[in-house]
Parts: sequence; C-alpha cells; structure tokens
Amino acid sequence: MHLTDPAGKRARRGPGPNRSGPWAWLRACVAGLAVLAGLALPAVSSSPAWADPSPDAYVTNFGSGNVSVIDTTTNTVVATVPVGSGPQGVAITPNGRRAYVTNRTSNTVSVIDTTTNTDVATVPVGAGPIGIAITPNGRRAYVANVLSGVSVIDTTTNTVVATVPVGTFPGQVAITPNGRRAYVTNFGSGNVSVIDTTTNTVVATIPVGTNPHDVAITPNGRRAYIVANNGTNDVSVIDTATNAVVATIPVSGFVTGGVAITPYGRRAYVAVGSSNDVQVIDTTTNTVVATVPVGAGPAAVAITPGNGRNHKPHKPEEPKKPGHH
Repeated sequence: MHLTDPAGKRARRGPGPNRSGPWAWLRACVAGLAVLAGLALPAVSSSPAWADPSPDAYVTNFGSGNVSVIDTTTNTVVATVPVGSGPQGVAITPNGRRAYVTNRTSNTVSVIDTTTNTDVATVPVGAGPIGIAITPNGRRAYVANVLSGVSVIDTTTNTVVATVPVGTFPGQVAITPNGRRAYVTNFGSGNVSVIDTTTNTVVATIPVGTNPHDVAITPNGRRAYIVANNGTNDVSVIDTATNAVVATIPVSGFVTGGVAITPYGRRAYVAVGSSNDVQVIDTTTNTVVATVPVGAGPAAVAITPGNGRNHKPHKPEEPKKPGHH
C-alpha cells in the first residue's frame, strides 16, 4: 500500500518504524528551520516522512480484462487489477492517486485507487472508449469514444458531465499544458477537433492527413503533432494559436500511430510500422533527422521525463512561455 502526503503525492516506503508520525514531521520542521538559519544539522538515519515516490507503471491488458501494476524500482508486477472488458487506454491523475482506464468493449472507464490498487468506480461512457487524457488540474478526464464522440468525466464525482460531438471515429486525445484545449484525432474523417474545455464545445476542426491516429503537444503548448497514417504517411503540425496546419512532414513508411515529444520539445519520435523503425523529427525545422531501427510493427512510444534515461534535465530547450489556446 502506498502512502500519500497532504498534497496528494504518493510517498516512498521508509526503512523503519520512525518513517512517519509526529516525530518525523518534527524532524522535517527542525531541518527546514536550520536551513533557513544557515545552520547544519547532523544527519539522521531515517528517511523523510514524505520522500519522492517510486513510480508504478500501469499496463492495460486488452485480452485479459485487467491492468498490471509494475514497480519501476524492481521491475516486477506488484498487483493485477480486474477492470472492464477490453481495457485499452490509461491516464494517471496529476497527484498520482487515481488511474483511469478505458474499457473499449464494455463502454466504461474504470477508476483505480493507486494506493490500494483496487477498482473503486466504474463510469459508463460512450461506445468504444479508446483514448483518454486528464486536465493538468486533475478535475476532468476526456475520453475519445470511437463510435460516439468525447465523454467528459468529472473526476471528483466520477460522472459524465458532458458529451462532445466530434468527427468520425475519434481515437486519441491530448490536452494543452494550460488545460484550455483538448485536441482529438478523428480517424474516419481525416481531421482534428479542438475542444474548449471551459465550455466543452468544439471551437475548431482542422483537416490533416488520412486517418490521423495519435497526437502529442509540445511542453510550451505552441504546437500539436498529429500522426496521419494509411494513405498519406506523414505528420501534420498544428499551430495551437491559429489552429492551422503549419507543416506536413513526410515519413518513409506506413505510420502505425505513436508519437511522443521530448520534455523540452526539441524532438518528436514517431513509430513507423511498415519500415519497423522510429523516425526522429527536429521540431525547429520540422524535418526527419534520424531513423532508428526497432522491432517489428512499432505501435507506441513514450519518453522519460529527463534528458537521458536516468538523468535530470540541465536546461530548457524552449523558452518558458505560457501555452497558447
């Protein structure tokens, strides 16, 4: 079982019985006062009561109707959580307390308590839920239902508070860093719907390539990168200020879907299934600058938070400016 601090962040397990309780808080307060006073305290043997969490990975198993929870410190499965039928998409709330899982064939979303790794709520949504994204403040989850638009879930009550009609066969959704817009790929109609998350209405429809599948937004919120597969084999780049396509980047094969952007926005990684590789796009020039051979049929890609696999970033790659609408 994971601990949570008052801010809702999960805590790392401490090594001994003194890892929590009033004395742990007292030690933390005294240490803070000493730092403010410019003093040095002797090291204490026990860990802080609320340390950085050891994150878990939540994996949806479509064929078995459950979610595997992997402890990323030990790389072992520490829990298996039964959910609905055909689990596919998954998103974690910003405070780490809940995992929301789309169950494609049971038309529901399962809510997992990440402290106990139990299914604590089942939310009926539209037909064929696939993609899901949660707003930065954690208050709403946007679910792309392939047959019935986008369901908006209030994560406080775990009820659907709005259903937004979009294009044909919506599959994936991404939300801008400021939380004001949701971008939805419509596989069947070759376009992207832009939802105003304040009013839950579509404020723009953007034509892109054939069968757009996945979407990722740069950390500064200025660009949305849309993978358009099937006939066009390219990536459409949307300016989120104008909601216009500002670049179309050819790739050398049938794009199977996945796209991810590095934490400071310099590169976009695109999975290309027909050529069994990942193509790397320079987001400054919007050109392919590298091709990385991988296994057969790459489908999805994700990037660690730091500049390297186990390293913290040293400096921003983009100016720190607020994202556009």
